[in-house]
Amino acid sequence: MKQITGGVTAAKGFEAAGVEAAVKYQNRKDMALVYSTVPCRVAGTFTSNVVKAAPVLWDRNIVDHSPYAQAVVVNSGVANACTGKQGMDCCKAEAECLGSLLEIPESAVLVASTGVIGAQLPIDRIKAGIEKLAAAKKDTPEAGTNAAKAIMTTDTVHKEIAVQFQVGGVTAVMGAMCKGSGMIHPNMCTMLGFITTDVNISKEMLQKALSADVVDTFNMISVDGDTSTNDTLLVLANGLAGNEEITEEGPDYEAFCEALHFITTYLARKMAGDGEGATCLFEAKVVGAASKEEARILAKSVICSSLSKAAIFGHDANFGRFLCALGYSGAKFDPENVDLYFKSRSGEIHIFSRGAACDYSEEEATKILSDPEVTVLADMHMGEAEAVAWGCDLSYDYVKINADYRS
Repeated sequence: MKQITGGVTAAKGFEAAGVEAAVKYQNRKDMALVYSTVPCRVAGTFTSNVVKAAPVLWDRNIVDHSPYAQAVVVNSGVANACTGKQGMDCCKAEAECLGSLLEIPESAVLVASTGVIGAQLPIDRIKAGIEKLAAAKKDTPEAGTNAAKAIMTTDTVHKEIAVQFQVGGVTAVMGAMCKGSGMIHPNMCTMLGFITTDVNISKEMLQKALSADVVDTFNMISVDGDTSTNDTLLVLANGLAGNEEITEEGPDYEAFCEALHFITTYLARKMAGDGEGATCLFEAKVVGAASKEEARILAKSVICSSLSKAAIFGHDANFGRFLCALGYSGAKFDPENVDLYFKSRSGEIHIFSRGAACDYSEEEATKILSDPEVTVLADMHMGEAEAVAWGCDLSYDYVKINADYRS
């Protein structure tokens, strides 16, 4: 497997576009299209929030009941959440409009939205944007990048990736894009993510792979502890690579899962590091835990702690905050048996050992914590299980961004 240039258009048969539709923003791309020239198997994971946006309800129905999917239309600026029947009518209108232009059934059109909750979509502008998208779609890397930029809200950078790998004796490709910067605390999903692949895989195995993968990737990130109403992650597989269909576990399924995991880990880290107001990617790695589940709980507790995030922002080697977060996680362990380390490209320092602070240099610790990517490593000395979680520091700008998000 190797990383290649591109995103959602890298795999055979996929086209994309990003255009300006003035849904909320001015003078920037704010609508995106992902399209396959042939029908796709589709899998998805969605928000666990009881308050679900209209596009989530629309897409869940298609993933669960439609025989195939072939296109995704996305807008940024307005979330189409808490919009009642009118919101669902907008989803239907989008699917009908795009389906008519691309000559595919509305049941093959997925929709996604991100932005302000409670506002109704300006459906006339949305339809005009869909017409632009249908006319602009191409299979070029630039088209994929345009789509990735169009789904951004408070993101500071667009997020895309593609990999090439072998499956069933043929070369296959998987590409992806996502957005997410705030309101990030997923459960079985991310903010918005779209993965395309030319692998021939059954719907059942595609969903199995996705559902298993997000547990250790997108479910292990947090920016602010808020689970969005719109969280959606979709995978489209059109089979154009020409491999024999993957219908069961085995070497081909493992190769597919490896590529998927590489893609989702990359994007999860990108989202965590681009958290609203963030200056640092904050990674927590727990090793020596009693079980995989406890390792996940411990790691997630550290990156979700506001005090830990503030300490990372201040480059403060206040190890008590990280130990405190481990302690209230709910996992059982002996605090007299824990080792704590700080790591970054500047080095590694042993900060706490078996119940007491180590003899360390504050200057060295501050230098390590000042890098753009910082890891807090906790060795629990209880077993062989480990897990990694990703977050970001908590800066002044996070409050500034969210205090006036609607304006």
